[in-house]
Amino acid sequence: MDAIRDGWFTETSSLWPGQALSLQVEEVLHSARSKYQDILVFRSKSYGTVLVLDGCIQCTERDEFAYQEMIALLPLNSHPDPKRVLIIGGGDGGVLREVIKHPAVESVVQCEIDEEVIEVSKRFLPGMSLGFASPKLSLHVGDGFKFMKENKDSFDVIITDSSDPIGPAESLFQESYFQLMKTALKEGGILCTQGECQWIHLPLIKKVTGFCRSLFPTVAYAYCTIPTYPCGQIGFTLCSKNKDTCFRNPLREFTNEEVVAMKLRYYNSTMHRAAFVLPQFSAQELGLMD
Repeated sequence: MDAIRDGWFTETSSLWPGQALSLQVEEVLHSARSKYQDILVFRSKSYGTVLVLDGCIQCTERDEFAYQEMIALLPLNSHPDPKRVLIIGGGDGGVLREVIKHPAVESVVQCEIDEEVIEVSKRFLPGMSLGFASPKLSLHVGDGFKFMKENKDSFDVIITDSSDPIGPAESLFQESYFQLMKTALKEGGILCTQGECQWIHLPLIKKVTGFCRSLFPTVAYAYCTIPTYPCGQIGFTLCSKNKDTCFRNPLREFTNEEVVAMKLRYYNSTMHRAAFVLPQFSAQELGLMD
């Protein structure tokens, strides 16, 4: 546990050089190496339980809902009838928790390659992982690439909840992966992937949105704020096989009563629209000016 010194966990990475995030640790709850990655769980002083994979924060109890709600509901509310959903990754269960709340969703398949992440999350993050008990879920522990190759033209929405593009998740930011998602989507299908941070990953975002434009008629980038991700912001790459999709205008708008009933704490229809309003430097670089 080299990342914990003098009672503080510090996240450093070559993906965000020259900066770091530190959280004060109250107790280490779990530390082990799975077949694929290092898994650390600790209770922090101000952000509750924290899940760390290969030294990078994946989620904290205090702010996880911002990311989970947006990566799930931006694509779901941009599709006219998202009955069948595929989640790639997301072993902590947060994205699944939000997807199954959506009234149109009838079935969800989740592919997570690291079963230990699921088990650790069930044990230490029960508020995030409760969706694993849902009758809507078919859980597939294994390679999402192989699964999609065997299930073409099968899903209305595909959501990729990946870690950063280093190590096991590096292949999830390649054109071949987006091509594979395209073949697994039904006609008019939509995908949404973790899209990194405008402040430090703009060249990567530009590369991804660039090849996505060669694959899909409609491409967009959105973002949300979340304190414990690098620079306090994380983005989402969205693509649709339907040329008429307008991501910034949700097809389904939740009423205030629905927002409360679904226990949403970040997402609402106004936030949906606002997520696609990019700062000038980002919009200009990505070619997403109005």
